[in-house]
Amino acid sequence: MTVTDKWLIAITPEQPVDDEGRQITALLRDGWHRVHLRHPQASLREIRSIIETVSPELHNRIVLHGHFDLTAEFNLGGLHLNHRCPVPPSFYRGALSRSCHTVDEVLQSAHMSYVTLSPIFDSISKHGYKAAFTHEDLLRLTDATVPVIALGGITHDRITQLDGYNFSGYAMLGAVGWQ
Repeated sequence: MTVTDKWLIAITPEQPVDDEGRQITALLRDGWHRVHLRHPQASLREIRSIIETVSPELHNRIVLHGHFDLTAEFNLGGLHLNHRCPVPPSFYRGALSRSCHTVDEVLQSAHMSYVTLSPIFDSISKHGYKAAFTHEDLLRLTDATVPVIALGGITHDRITQLDGYNFSGYAMLGAVGWQ
């Protein structure tokens, strides 16, 4: 992995993996900007345990997709809003990101720190999750006032295909190689 001027975001798989804290630490130390903890079925205890195995100086680069109350215990990098968890806790004042599945959703998200837009390509990790955007759709991203992160089927080989669009970075799940 080489560091670029684009944001590089790793998203954890649906199920926790062995030694996940070590893998998150390695990604962040290798130049990834953020790791999104996305374990929809995991318990609060399981998510807390993963965070505790990551060095505290890296916590501010971990973003939660659920169990938002953990922000009261850890200095985390933000919360990612999605269909399961669409609003942050009332006490939360940190960075917010959001899952978007249309360009219109992106254009209506100016209050976010950044958004993900998916699926850009056919997904590697979600069977049947097909690319949803035309060239013309992606050109509309020039009107976005928030950083847009490409998601869905993103691999190192495909990144250059997005160079002509207004993406501030790339998020990967399947191409990360979680073990």
